Amino acid sequence: MTGRGELEDLLRDLAPRVLGALVRRYGHFDTAEDAVQEALLAAATRWPAQGVPDEPRNWLITVAARRLTDLLRNEQARRQREEVVAHWALPRDRLAAPADRPPDGDDTVILLFLCCHPALSPTAQIALTLRAVGGLTTAEVARAFLTSEATMTRRISRAKATIRDSGIPFAVPAPEERAARLAAVRHVLYLIFTEGYAATSGAELHRAELSTAAIRLTRLLHRLLPEDAETAGLLALMLLTDARRPARTTPTGDLIPMHDQDRSRWRTKDIAEGIALITATLPRGPLGPYQLQAAIAALHDEAPDYASTDWPQITALYERLLTFSDNPVVALNHAASVAMSHGPEPALRLLDQISPRLPDDHRVDATRAHLLEMLGNFPQARTTYRTAAQKARSLPQQRYLNAQADRLE
Repeated sequence: MTGRGELEDLLRDLAPRVLGALVRRYGHFDTAEDAVQEALLAAATRWPAQGVPDEPRNWLITVAARRLTDLLRNEQARRQREEVVAHWALPRDRLAAPADRPPDGDDTVILLFLCCHPALSPTAQIALTLRAVGGLTTAEVARAFLTSEATMTRRISRAKATIRDSGIPFAVPAPEERAARLAAVRHVLYLIFTEGYAATSGAELHRAELSTAAIRLTRLLHRLLPEDAETAGLLALMLLTDARRPARTTPTGDLIPMHDQDRSRWRTKDIAEGIALITATLPRGPLGPYQLQAAIAALHDEAPDYASTDWPQITALYERLLTFSDNPVVALNHAASVAMSHGPEPALRLLDQISPRLPDDHRVDATRAHLLEMLGNFPQARTTYRTAAQKARSLPQQRYLNAQADRLE
């Protein structure tokens, strides 16, 4: 271990695996999570001076298991319930993970299923996943939700209490519900990524800690479930999209649209990995929405410049994507691609059908303004850019849209 950053990366990677092992053995998700955090703190304090142990995961499990036992015994004493004490008493050889015992399987995927259980609200699923599996502190999760740390602490505590009180087992879901639960996990990871890549509000266009955490967790899920085509598609989509992030903003944080981006700043390594993933995944089937979105992202990334983009193919892929769900945001992206492949008039007709479904979304007005500008209707385009800016909650988006309106003065 050569630096603090490498140590933090190691602990962030080990945290969900250690928590999963403890919850599987002992239950008590909420208390186990506290014990793991104390073990991570101990490692962050001791390892820089003493060196990283040969088996860092076992070291963390040992310390966390002992701390978990202390916490449970303290709770038993406080409640003075002898029968619970007897139930919680652990065999001595289970207080730690002996180094000579074969390591347990990676429980992280089960932990993801647990954090994304349908008993929790989507907001709770995202917060708990970021906290328990993503390795973010409560303060970092609070910043992601633009709320106070105290509020987020209560929200995460309620989520853990819901898991505790529901009796949800720490196990891979039964076959009949596994596909739906895995779809929920992928959806949560996708939401985390999209909020990180294009923040819906706040002063920054990106929240890199969120998109980075989503990619790391999706990469882990893909490693644990390598045959799942949609997970591979989701990882490819994230890599291909996030590869453009260095070119999306000016040094002062202002938005640069794709047609003006310096493509030499796109991360070619991520693009190559994403294209390799989706190329290997598409022939396997069955085809899913994340694979289709990854294929669209690949077409954007492979084009040497904006004018060379294969818009007819992108339009066809969006039409196929709409067969999976009547998602108005997908329909909006489809309309934008229609404008590039067939002209602004048919795109405006599609936009008229979409706008009632997204009345407060600034992207509808931004797209309409662009189409009006393509038609040469500059006064109306300018007014519509202003309307879009008023609806946008992200400061970089507001600045960009107002600048577009100013340009048409």
